[in-house]
Amino acid sequence: MIVKSAFGAALLRFLPVLPAVLLSAPLARAAEPAAPTAAVNLGGAGYFVILSKSGITDVPGSDVTGNVGTSPITGAADHLSCAEVTGKILSVDDAGPAPCNIKSPARLTTAIGDMQTAYTDAAGRSATITELGAGNLGGLTLAPGVYSWSTNVTIPANVALKGGRNDIWIFQISKNLALSSGTAVMLRGHARARNVIWQVAGKVSLGTTSHFEGTILAKTLISMKTGASIDGRLYSQTAVTLQMNSVVVR
Repeated sequence: MIVKSAFGAALLRFLPVLPAVLLSAPLARAAEPAAPTAAVNLGGAGYFVILSKSGITDVPGSDVTGNVGTSPITGAADHLSCAEVTGKILSVDDAGPAPCNIKSPARLTTAIGDMQTAYTDAAGRSATITELGAGNLGGLTLAPGVYSWSTNVTIPANVALKGGRNDIWIFQISKNLALSSGTAVMLRGHARARNVIWQVAGKVSLGTTSHFEGTILAKTLISMKTGASIDGRLYSQTAVTLQMNSVVVR
């Protein structure tokens, strides 16, 4: 073929170069999915639905399904009655609720140590999302991941956690956590309460008739107001206060 124009001649001279240019260009790669978040190991603490270092107060009647433990405080600081607990009540001495109290200081020491280890583990995870909503989670639907806040976190309206049965949520809260009265943390899809961890350096307050999901690892007080419920666990390095609540281990 004879190219009769100057443009055609220039095009022919350029064509042999195209394959080399294409081969030297970097290939676009699809973004690799983030590695799944690993579960927080509760160790011996996982035997309990409520675990407290300085006591449990209670306004009857609460309904607790699972084992309850207090340590190193004396069992006299556990004010739950045997009738309110479907499970075992363990204390470091013989002063726990009668007649169901079980004296088990060694098991409790291990559980308290594991509770604190789990708290440190959860607090040390690398966050995938920070300062979401400036600490206001009302109305949001949250995917699995590690969330972190340097502020208080409030939940003034229902919030949903949506994911699969093996997905993990870890919430790192540097100050207080407050769930408003009549609101709920809800699970969607196949999410499970056992895979949700709330690591809270300040106080936790669950408002009147509210509902919560997951394990709370609190540095200080966990307070459940009248009629509040939780599918999960209450682990406090100080006290737990109950007022006619439902606490069910999941």
